[in-house]
Amino acid sequence: MAYILLIEDDANVNRGITFSLEKSGHKVFSGSTIKDAKNMVTLNRIELVICDINLPDGNGLEFIKWMRQQYKTYIICLTAFDQEIDQVMGYEAGADDYVTKPFSLSILLLKIDAYLKRNESTKEQNTSFSGDIQILWDEMKVMVNANEVTLTKNEWKMLSLFLKHPKQVLSKKQILENVFDIDGDFVDDNTVAVNIRRLREKIEKDPANPEYLKNIRGLGYVWNQEVS
Repeated sequence: MAYILLIEDDANVNRGITFSLEKSGHKVFSGSTIKDAKNMVTLNRIELVICDINLPDGNGLEFIKWMRQQYKTYIICLTAFDQEIDQVMGYEAGADDYVTKPFSLSILLLKIDAYLKRNESTKEQNTSFSGDIQILWDEMKVMVNANEVTLTKNEWKMLSLFLKHPKQVLSKKQILENVFDIDGDFVDDNTVAVNIRRLREKIEKDPANPEYLKNIRGLGYVWNQEVS
C-alpha cells in the first residue's frame, strides 16, 4: 500500500482515479486545488503525487516546484496538454513522469506500480536489520523497536562501523581511527568508552547488560548480533 496524493479538479476524473487506486489497495488523499494539496501534504505522509497542471487556484507546476523544494516525493504530472514544451516544463518543475489526457487508467496504474516496486527494492537494498534494530542507510536513521532514535554524528559513525563488521572485535585504536579520524595515541583513554556508553543508552534494552554492543576485556568491543 502506498500513500498517494491526487490533485485533479475534474470531479469525474478524480473519482475514477481514486476508485482505481483504492481498489488496488492504496490510501488516496484527494483534492482539487493547490490549497488542498499543500494542506494534505503538510498533515499526511505522502509517497507519490499525481497532479493536474490546470487547477482552479493556480498552475500545478508551481505546486510541483514547491513540492520538490520540500520533499523527495515521486510526482506524476497529469494534463490535457501534449505539446513537447509542456512536458519539458513539467520535468523542469521537478516532475518525475508525465501522463497526457485522455489516458488509460491501466497505464497510470502500471506506472505507479512500476515506481513502487523500484522504490521498495531500493529501500530493501539500503536497509539493514540486526535484532530489533533497523538501519536506513540513505536517510541515516536508526529505528529501535520501530521507534526512531537520534544519534550524534560520532554515534552514527560508530554504529555504522560495528554494523559493517558484525561479530568482529574492534580495538580502541581501530574505533578511534575510523570514528574520530585521529590517532589513538593522542586522545583521552575514556573517549571510546564514553561514546560506547552513550550509544548503548540509546539502542540497548538494558545498557548495563548489553546484548548488541559487548566489551571484550583487553581487546575491544564487538557487535554481537548478525546483520542482514
